[in-house]
Amino acid sequence: MSGFYRANIQFITEHAISADKRRYVDTTEAPRHYLNADHYGKKPFGNIPQNWDDAALKFTADTVIKYGTVPWTIQYNYYRLVKAFKEHDTTAILNTSANLGHYIADAHVPLHLTQNYNGQLTNQTGIHALWESRIPELFGNRYSLYAGKARYIENPLAEAFKICRSSFKSVDSVLLFERKLNKSFPPDKKYVIEKRGKKQVSNYSEAYAKAYQTMLQGMVQRRMRSAILSVGSFWYSAWVDAGQPDLDKLIAQPLSKDDMAKIQQEEISFKNTKAIIRVK
Repeated sequence: MSGFYRANIQFITEHAISADKRRYVDTTEAPRHYLNADHYGKKPFGNIPQNWDDAALKFTADTVIKYGTVPWTIQYNYYRLVKAFKEHDTTAILNTSANLGHYIADAHVPLHLTQNYNGQLTNQTGIHALWESRIPELFGNRYSLYAGKARYIENPLAEAFKICRSSFKSVDSVLLFERKLNKSFPPDKKYVIEKRGKKQVSNYSEAYAKAYQTMLQGMVQRRMRSAILSVGSFWYSAWVDAGQPDLDKLIAQPLSKDDMAKIQQEEISFKNTKAIIRVK
């Protein structure tokens, strides 16, 4: 199985952000990337039913959607992947694998589990990019990301909630450490001006990012490694649940004209516009 994914690593890599691109053209996409767990109380996971129908009955479907659906989105895409494996459809397997991997990775980011997702409620605007992008960009090449062997997942939905619960436990630390660092760090050393393409942009300085990473004590690396293992385990489990089809005998189904047009529109919107709602 690993040979199949290695052979298609370029496709998976290129489409790993397709789910993000859809947010630029589809107003229903954004909630699939997060779960505002703190909306449901201080101990939300004892309050949120895992079954979708039960959650919708308790809070209304509109409310559940508003505050994020990432665990159910993971479950939905998992069973889509099982179906793709059963049908031996290479195109569907690769597209769904990329989408599923994206949502699983999002669920591993603590700031995807809170209403204060970008520090906007605590005067910490920008912290999302600092944690999720800037630190990996600067220090990711030094990380040890070997995650071990994929395992079979008995209950995909329960596993998705387990991931979210683990991420939520780190939300307070993510915000608290940055607040403390901001108070003690020289203001004129916090940001730098960098050239990105043809533009000059302000970004967190390497010194600030390094100090924050030190306070986090390897959290970003651990969450990345956990995400890698989870993605592999979900892929593997979907293949097992599909009856372990021979991956050397898959059939490549070409994308429909509608699918091709949708992808092209996503690309255009991604390049020329800002996201319709909530930046992740």
